Amino acid sequence: MRRVLLVLTVLLLTAPAAAATGVPQVKAQVETPGLFDDEEGGNADADDPAIWVNERDPGRSIVVATAKEGGLYSYRLDGTQIKHVPAPARPGPEHAPGRFNNVDIVGDLAIVSDRGRDHIRFYQVNGLVDVTAPDVPFVFNSSQSEVDEQKTAYGLAAWYSPSDRATYVLVSRRSTTQVALLKVLPQGGKYSYRVVRTLDLPAEFTLPNGTKWQPCDEPGVLPQVEGMVVDYRTGTLYAGQEDVGIWRMPANLVGEPVLIDKVREFGVPGTYDPETEECTPGADPGFGGKHISADVEGLTIHYGRNLLLASSQGDNTFAAYDLPGKYKTSFQIKLGDDLVQESDGAAVIGTGLGHRFPHGLLAVQDGDNAGEPRESTNFKFVRWDLVAQAIR
Repeated sequence: MRRVLLVLTVLLLTAPAAAATGVPQVKAQVETPGLFDDEEGGNADADDPAIWVNERDPGRSIVVATAKEGGLYSYRLDGTQIKHVPAPARPGPEHAPGRFNNVDIVGDLAIVSDRGRDHIRFYQVNGLVDVTAPDVPFVFNSSQSEVDEQKTAYGLAAWYSPSDRATYVLVSRRSTTQVALLKVLPQGGKYSYRVVRTLDLPAEFTLPNGTKWQPCDEPGVLPQVEGMVVDYRTGTLYAGQEDVGIWRMPANLVGEPVLIDKVREFGVPGTYDPETEECTPGADPGFGGKHISADVEGLTIHYGRNLLLASSQGDNTFAAYDLPGKYKTSFQIKLGDDLVQESDGAAVIGTGLGHRFPHGLLAVQDGDNAGEPRESTNFKFVRWDLVAQAIR
């Protein structure tokens, strides 16, 4: 998630009133304890949740969530914390520490992107036991000096392929448009991976008036992908290029990507000011989408309803799409007076999870958690039946 003046200003100038108001609000039932991105709080910044279903006792299912430098947390369905494990330490005083960005679950394995170290890490859900092979390679870089530039593993989606009985992971690269397909390699009770192939999404676009456009950012930074989800039924990847829109493409990264929706700010020119490190927008040519505002984040699929959900950070809404990509409606999430804002990650399960979530669970990150003595983030849990009422 990047907060730049371009996004905020364009939203105020171009987004219709219904984008921020007039959408249904869904009541959350549970929230996790606040996390604090400061020294006292262990630099913990909530980012991305994933849901593990306890098949024997669904009411005892677990939400596993990342907190950047704060590491990895697990929570009960009542929001109480089960366990916390820190991210790996920096390999040397001049290097970045581990920074857990996104998480997905395959079987009993939580798979995490470590943005600080350019690694993928593996944890058993129960107990958050680290089962990462000690010699896992960098995902995108070839040396620690390259990792120090922090163009590293960022967004993540994982799934199991029954055809070859293997687990695969898709990982995006920070500050670039690149996505890599990895194959998970079991190693005597631990796990590593190898890169199968990569794909570069577009960084520049030709607008209907014939002009070229690229989202404004600091020099050398391209429009990155973070939120991703794989529809394992069809082998399809849905990927959120934050300042561009939502792409649909084969999960094996062989085939042509299709842009199924654009952010409202698509096509708006901007000028980067190195002194303020912000972008000043120009006139909106009117080529953007109507449903989501940059950044587009947190993608997740409800299989029973055949729905794709996406976090629209710029207007604090969630957009719902009938698969394979037709927009349906938008909604907001609120717990008391606390509106879920700038949500990074989301995960949904459509099966009953005990008495608290009898029809399923939507877990979302809240980038501005209210009611704490200092700036805080956390996760909100929502009954799926209430979401369903808002999007039917």
